[in-house]
Formats: sequence, C-alpha cells, structure tokens
Amino acid sequence: MAKAKTAYVCTECGAHSVKWAGQCPDCASWNTLTATTISAPKGATGPAVAATTLDALPDDVEARYQTGFGEFDRVLGGGLVPGAVVLLGGDPGVGKSTLLQQVSASLMQDLPICYATGEESLRQIGQRSLRLGLEASAMNLLADTALENVLEQTRKCKARVLVIDSIQTMTCEHLPSAPGSVVQLREGVGRIVQFAKQNEISVFVIGHVTKEGAIAGPRVVEHMVDTVLYFESDPSSRYTMIRSVKNRFGASGEMGVFAMTETGFREVSNPSAIFLSRESVDEPGSVVSVAWEGSRPLLVEIQALVADGSSNYPKRLAQGVDQNRLALLLAVLQKHGSISISDEDVFVNVVGGLRIGETAVDLPTLLAIVSSFRDRATPDRLVCFGELGLAGEVRPVRFGAERIVAAAKQGFTKAIVPVGNVPKRSPHGIDVIGIRRLSDALDAVW
Repeated sequence: MAKAKTAYVCTECGAHSVKWAGQCPDCASWNTLTATTISAPKGATGPAVAATTLDALPDDVEARYQTGFGEFDRVLGGGLVPGAVVLLGGDPGVGKSTLLQQVSASLMQDLPICYATGEESLRQIGQRSLRLGLEASAMNLLADTALENVLEQTRKCKARVLVIDSIQTMTCEHLPSAPGSVVQLREGVGRIVQFAKQNEISVFVIGHVTKEGAIAGPRVVEHMVDTVLYFESDPSSRYTMIRSVKNRFGASGEMGVFAMTETGFREVSNPSAIFLSRESVDEPGSVVSVAWEGSRPLLVEIQALVADGSSNYPKRLAQGVDQNRLALLLAVLQKHGSISISDEDVFVNVVGGLRIGETAVDLPTLLAIVSSFRDRATPDRLVCFGELGLAGEVRPVRFGAERIVAAAKQGFTKAIVPVGNVPKRSPHGIDVIGIRRLSDALDAVW
C-alpha cells in the first residue's frame, strides 16, 4: 500500500509548506506549521457512487422539515431540507446550544435525532432540557469529540437530523493537528458534508466566532456548507436576531427575531413592534422608516442628535447604519438642502440594535438629522423611505408598494416616498406623497 503524502499547513492562514519551518512563509506567524495528510493512501477511499437520473429521484424532492419555530423556518428558506448542512455561528453565551436543543426537541416528534456534543456532558444537556421543559427523553445523545464515531453512531441510530456542538471540538483521528485548527476544520466539515449528502441526513453545525464576529477557521468552511446563519444580539436587549448570510435553499439576508425567556427562545411574530419604541414619534430627531429585511418589511425608528461641536474635529457616529454613508449624506444635505452642519457633532442610531445595510434609509436619516438640528419634530404618524443620489435626487427602492402597505397596517397616515414608488392606488388610510429631490422632502415635512 502506498504511503500517504504529508505536508505542513499553517493553522493561521492555511498555507502549505513541503517542510517544517518556525515561521510561516505566507503570514509570518511563528510555530503555526503542523503536519497533516494531504492525500489518502490508495484503497482508503469509500465505495464508488453510481450515477442516477432525475426520473429515479423520489417524489418528495421538495419536502422540508418544520422546526417548530416559524421564524427559524423563515431563515432556513421555508424549513429544513433533508441532507442540508447548516452552520450556526454566534458569540459565546448567545444561545446557540439552547436554540438547537429546542429545535431538536420539536423535530424529534416526527424524526429521530442525534445530538452530539464535545463541549458539555450528557448530564449538562439533561439539566438544560429540564430547565427548558422539553419533552426529549427519546433523543439520542452522544458526548464525544471523535468525528468518525459521531457519524457512525448517527448511522446506527438511523437519525435523520444530526446536531454537532461544536465543530471546533471535533477531530479526525488520522490528522495529528489540534482540534479547531485549519486542517481539522476543513477536513471535518468536508466529511460532514459528504456524510449528509450521501445519507440525506440534515446536519446542524455550531461554530465559534472570532473577536471580529466571523466564524473561526478558513473561509472555505462557509463555502462548503449549504446555509450559514449568524446570531445578532445586543447585550442590553432581550431580543436576538438570526440572519442568513448564505442559503442555497432560500433567500440570503433573511432575518428571524427571537426573545430569550426563562424557558428558552420564543419567536417574535411581529418584529416591527420591538423596533418601534412607540407608534407616534413626537420628539425632534426621530423618524420612522420601513426597512426591507430578507422577504419582509420592518418598521424601524431612526434617531439623530445634532449637538454643538466640542472640538475642531466634529464627531460623526452612526449605530446601525453605514458610517461612511453618513458622511456622504451630510455632504448632500449641505449641497442640495442648503443646511450646513459642518461644525456640529452628529450622532445617528437605529432603535432596537438593528443593523440596516440598504440605502432606503438615506432619506429618513437626513430628515432625522434636520429635525434635531432645527429642534422641530416631524408630523405625527409619518413614515418615509428613499435613496439619495449625489445630485440631490431621491431614487426609488425595491418593494416600495409592500413597504407602504406595511406602514398602513401599523397605523401610519402619511408616507413620503420617491415618485417611482408611489402606487397607482394608495392603501386605505394613508396619504402617499411622491418627491423627486431632497428639497421637496424638506418642504413636504415642514
């Protein structure tokens, strides 16, 4: 039998080297090169897989498993697809294990589940189950860090869903590198994906994150899995958001909102209610807008504070919107709104800790800034959205009609939107005003 080829791989950047060195030649990190197998010996591969045709596939190719959480199903694209590999990342203590244990208990009513953990003991899992009040006495539990044994035990108990907590603790026996290294993560995820596809077993994989918020390990791990979900949580809020950054079976950017209670996570069916501190905004510096998150509109309150500058370098601070975008909007306001606040400190915040990446909040952000600068509140029950161009024009945004309908359902009676988003027939109870330029918006509000 031929001998397996080995190489030295950097645990920091994943670079390969034919021989060991104290310093990685690519990233210049010290003592990070570890020996690893780069090609398996002949005869070590599994049995060949025969080709098939579309006609030979079962009739339930579009079947999905319902997780028991409507918000979680929304993020997954309508439910859990058989054979899908879902990577779930988040900060320590945010509730990754709690949510997946609740999901597993719900799926177990119809499917056999295998919950494998390398971070906790079986007693700890049982304690959490009792604390959450879950009926999961028949769930298959496994406390092991050997990935080969985890996959084998999953196959033996005929589980249809596998939960791995976490991938950083799992090891492949033939690799000498430490758990959580680049080599172990890449090889481990590769085996999990192959196992899931060949056996049509859905797999949830919990991943640790770095201090920057990205999933620890090489970026190829996110490319290999089908769905990547991130926890977004504000430490000062009891609400937690899960956002999909990649999904082969649904829309990326979808967001689900959950509330943490004493009995675990509870889904929030009307997220707009938590992002609006009140239905009516009657204070200067506050404007309500409609953001589009995934496949639904969310009403959010944007607050701005303009204060006298305390130094020669005015502050520009944005929470929830793009910091660089704020500087651009202030330049547009000075040029086409005839309002100069170059000597003032400007602070912008999105209520509820939500981060908005779309440009539809350009117009409400500027209106909130002008409202704070002039110390004049916007009209009662006003909502607005629109993208601003450098020439001062207000550009239409996607799903304009759906945003207006969502605002009308929440009781808003006046909407300032781009002309291109004005519907042919306005929803009942709301007056829609179409504008073309920033100056038109300022005149319409005040």
